[in-house]
Amino acid sequence: MNVSRTPVRLDIAVADYPQTAGLKDGTYPMDGIDANFIKVDPIIAAYRRMVRGLEFDICEMAPTTYMIARGYGAPYKALPIFVSRKFHHGGLVCREDAHIRTPKDLEGKKVGVRAYSVTTGVWTRGILVNEFGLDDKKVTWVVDDEEHVTQLKLPSNVIHVPEGKTLASMMAEGEIQAGFTARAGIGREGPPKAGWEAEGQKPMPQIYQDLFPNTAELEAEWYRRTKVYPMHGLIVIKDDVVRDHPHVPKAIYSAYLQAHDAWLKKLNSGDADTAEDKRYRELTNVVGADPLPYGMEANLPSIQAMHDYAFQQGLIPRRLTIDEMFIDPEA
Repeated sequence: MNVSRTPVRLDIAVADYPQTAGLKDGTYPMDGIDANFIKVDPIIAAYRRMVRGLEFDICEMAPTTYMIARGYGAPYKALPIFVSRKFHHGGLVCREDAHIRTPKDLEGKKVGVRAYSVTTGVWTRGILVNEFGLDDKKVTWVVDDEEHVTQLKLPSNVIHVPEGKTLASMMAEGEIQAGFTARAGIGREGPPKAGWEAEGQKPMPQIYQDLFPNTAELEAEWYRRTKVYPMHGLIVIKDDVVRDHPHVPKAIYSAYLQAHDAWLKKLNSGDADTAEDKRYRELTNVVGADPLPYGMEANLPSIQAMHDYAFQQGLIPRRLTIDEMFIDPEA
């Protein structure tokens, strides 16, 4: 017999994606939840507000930000809902005159990244260290933003841009020799705020070149070998919400999964046709039929790799167990 319950009103800060449209427009409601969706643009700003002020009951968050916060005792836990994915052999560009041809050539150089813990940087450093032998301690990482988690102690080879400078200006003037593109680095200036311009809206100077000219081949081979598929956004829930309303995790997961499955059908039929849809459709050639898999089993290799990289890079104070990091709604 179904037991009716008064819906619990929850403040939810998550970004707009094609695969979550049916969730946010109410087509797939979250059972027993009166969802108050709060728009935060860019969503990166919500990560900081959640980490520092616990503003939301449910929030999208970058996985590295989340693992760091959880490592320092944050009172929220993640669901295995990964709302954005991207490989990271690309996205790091170098000045031609820096003569950087291999990852090892980055040693002794200055590389720009928005913040040391930004997820793109963590993924890429992990790949360069573990796959290509880079000693990341011999690289000077230049940042122009704060870390979301204030307790994080940065290594001595992380420095802040000088006053009056930005990563973009330092790259243009040759004061740094390499940098991450778009929001992770030289494609925007300053901390996350409305109106950031993506790297694609700013023509990339011809003197910048990708570290790897054959990124697609490298990414496909790496995935086939490791089954690691880098995630960016995940969903966290406050511990007290789970304690007081134990139905909430499954309700959220079920609604997200329904919206995802409806989107996947449209993607496979060709009806879903935004730029993001096209990007994910292309990724199915590498990762298989579902380019945004949810759940613990399908994502364990990626979760473990992200955790290992975060620990190697000194971002989390200790290793965390899967149970410490994730609620398994299918258990």
